Amino acid sequence: MSGSVFSNIKDYISQLNPQEDSFFQRMEEYAKKHSVPIMEKSGLLVMLHYFRLLQPKRVLEIGTAIGYSALKMAEACPDSHVFTIERDLNRVEEANHFIAEKKQSEAITILVGDALEISDEVAKHAPFDILFIDAAKGQYQKFFELYSPYVQKGGFIFSDNVLFKGLVAQTNQEVNKRIEKMIAKIHSYNEWLHSHPSFDTVLLPVGDGLAVSRKKE
Repeated sequence: MSGSVFSNIKDYISQLNPQEDSFFQRMEEYAKKHSVPIMEKSGLLVMLHYFRLLQPKRVLEIGTAIGYSALKMAEACPDSHVFTIERDLNRVEEANHFIAEKKQSEAITILVGDALEISDEVAKHAPFDILFIDAAKGQYQKFFELYSPYVQKGGFIFSDNVLFKGLVAQTNQEVNKRIEKMIAKIHSYNEWLHSHPSFDTVLLPVGDGLAVSRKKE
């Protein structure tokens, strides 16, 4: 499929998707203005479709940022509670502002700290039905290894950005050393994930790449 045809398909699908309400439009504009990474729309829509099907009661997110995806998850599953980890205190303040404005403070709990350092605190809220990893891409495998034991059997783990703008699938591309190392780490994570004995994984080419892993019974 040529690039232009694929682009036309993406535009067509995007036009079919419902318009965001003014609150989330404002969050998206804020994220763009302040260079805050949030999940790409097409990947988010697919993940939220899983959420509506699964109806999880307890969700763990690694990487709150301004609370955009946490609020989306809470909206998709009104009976769930979302625990979300963030180490940047400025981001925590921004997220709390948006969560309070949306009146979701009872449904979302921000756990402040480095995800690699506060697992004991997170364990108090386990087990989780779903784990969503959307933080430092170079640490994905560590996040997965650390928190997958807190996901109950039959639960799901979603990993975002696993195609890294398509760079993991390209060969002989000219990129700087930092990007090259990141590509190698994500590629290694994808291979490791697909060979994991305790999980069944599928990689979906939506958004920036979404890996869906189900913990075996």
